[in-house]
Amino acid sequence: MNEQGLEYGDSTLALVAEVLAEGVEHAVLLMRHSAREFEPGRHDLENPLTDEGRDLARRMGAKMDKRLCLRGYASPAERCIETAALILEGHRDGGGKATRHRPIEALGVFYVLDQMKMYKAMMAADGQLEFLERWYRGELAGDVMIPADVAARLAARVAAEKLRQPLGGPQLDVCVSHDMTLYLIRDQLLGERSAELGDVRFLDALIMYTEGDTTILRSHQGNATVVDLDV
Repeated sequence: MNEQGLEYGDSTLALVAEVLAEGVEHAVLLMRHSAREFEPGRHDLENPLTDEGRDLARRMGAKMDKRLCLRGYASPAERCIETAALILEGHRDGGGKATRHRPIEALGVFYVLDQMKMYKAMMAADGQLEFLERWYRGELAGDVMIPADVAARLAARVAAEKLRQPLGGPQLDVCVSHDMTLYLIRDQLLGERSAELGDVRFLDALIMYTEGDTTILRSHQGNATVVDLDV
């Protein structure tokens, strides 16, 4: 449960409901995985979901609008793959339709060029958000991270391509990634500053859909922008 008293995933479910109520037939969720372990000494990408995280992912799928057909994609990290699988499973168990899920590299931490240098830079910063601000400002060495503006547009472009691959009928593509990806896209494309809006929580998401020939990116904060996918 987050500090607003909502279960993890509730704000994302509300965002999906809002967009569907406006008549959108096909949308893409770009979301953080469910609740995870933080085992000291274990490589961070190898930390799995907790039992609570598995329950939360299933619950989210169970509460999805059953008019939707779900299709899943995920970062290659196991906790992201499992989150996608459990959301689809919960949706099916509740009577909804789902196709399949699979990992794609663009939902992982593709923007990290040197994980050891990235880790050292993060440890030298005063927390994750300060590290991210240094990245956004271009203050990291050029061999540590892809420039933030380029990385944000690349990730958004991959998500937007799913909108060009409809199955027919109401559809939601669930793209499970990491908090760093969500922080990046919120900042670079929506102008949402984490210092003002707070953390990206488990199962938080952004939603993408089209209006005519325009691709829209929107958050549960109510902010929306036309997505420029040129890199």
